[in-house]
Amino acid sequence: MADRTRIGAALAALAFALVAVALALTGPGLAQERTAVKSLRGDVALEETGAAPPVMKQDTPADGMFGRAYRQQPPLIPHRIETYQVTKDFNQCMTCHDWPANIKAGAPKVSETHYNDREGNRLDKISGTRFFCTQCHVPQLDAKPLVQNTFRNATEVK
Repeated sequence: MADRTRIGAALAALAFALVAVALALTGPGLAQERTAVKSLRGDVALEETGAAPPVMKQDTPADGMFGRAYRQQPPLIPHRIETYQVTKDFNQCMTCHDWPANIKAGAPKVSETHYNDREGNRLDKISGTRFFCTQCHVPQLDAKPLVQNTFRNATEVK
């Protein structure tokens, strides 16, 4: 049994040494190779941080709803949200979308399903399981696909 332990330790030490030598020999080459990789952002090195594109409020369709790509897709957000604060104690989205503030703000009210807990009990405040809006809802953006694809929304599929 002691022989197996010594053999295992020796093999582990050998493997560690081989990995260390391989990293030492290829480390500088890997760094140079990384900068040579082209990204979908164009002629920008992967290590460079580019400025985020401006996000403007999109025109809302006449009926006030953006199209959905599949059944039960959460509604899209038609405005900027990058400065919104959502913590475990505060959700800025609710200042406009919770009842009755939504009436004064002219904003859609949060779905009634968001006021039920996991057991189906009705709550006075939004459920903790629905508190972090951007887990499901994303800002609407008329962005062109980065790569060609054949996606069709659910109403187009026969």
